[in-house]
Amino acid sequence: MRDERETRVYLSPVTHHASRVTNKQMAFTYFFRDYHTLNLTVQNVVKYASGKSNIRIWDAGCAMGPEPYSLAIIFAENMGHFAFRNLKIDATDIDESNLFEKIISEGEYHEEPLQRIPPEIFAKYFEKSSKPEHYKINEKIRRSVVFQKHNLLSLKPAGSDYSLIVCKNVLLHFQQSERIEVIRMFHKSLAPGGYFATEQTQKLPEELSGLFTQVVSDAQLFKKV
Repeated sequence: MRDERETRVYLSPVTHHASRVTNKQMAFTYFFRDYHTLNLTVQNVVKYASGKSNIRIWDAGCAMGPEPYSLAIIFAENMGHFAFRNLKIDATDIDESNLFEKIISEGEYHEEPLQRIPPEIFAKYFEKSSKPEHYKINEKIRRSVVFQKHNLLSLKPAGSDYSLIVCKNVLLHFQQSERIEVIRMFHKSLAPGGYFATEQTQKLPEELSGLFTQVVSDAQLFKKV
């Protein structure tokens, strides 16, 4: 299914958080999107969380699950079996379609959004589904990701004491004042020294420069001060 085919981007309906309306939009979503940022993030968080008995991750704006599952796979590749059992990812989205929870809990995807996964990783974590052209993520990875419906603009966190919060391709839909308040909420939700990651084009507002330090120059990865 993978080696001979041209890599294509999978388009799927995703509901974005928005400041005035929340419309279903067509959004790019596929596994291992922005692998560079995700991998750098995992490398830093694994060191930070070493020895913790409870490693909490929040993926804010998870759509139908490719990003939180990509994170889970990269963490699994960089952690021992027992350490990985301590990791839980809260995958949240406003989800007006009421479909995301079912999709994420089943962990079953059409082959199109899986094209960028390296073949050796794909073989390790996916198996053929009974549905044509679909593959299912293995149980170890599925157990690590839990979906909950959540609106970022409520400014109520999905949880607390997070080692990492990832929010990519969501904040750009907000006004600047809303972005600032949402990132402040993320800061409060992080454990001391925890990490915040966003997409490369999303710069940290100057008003929040005292809350984080940038970890690397080639990714929007920040550490809580």
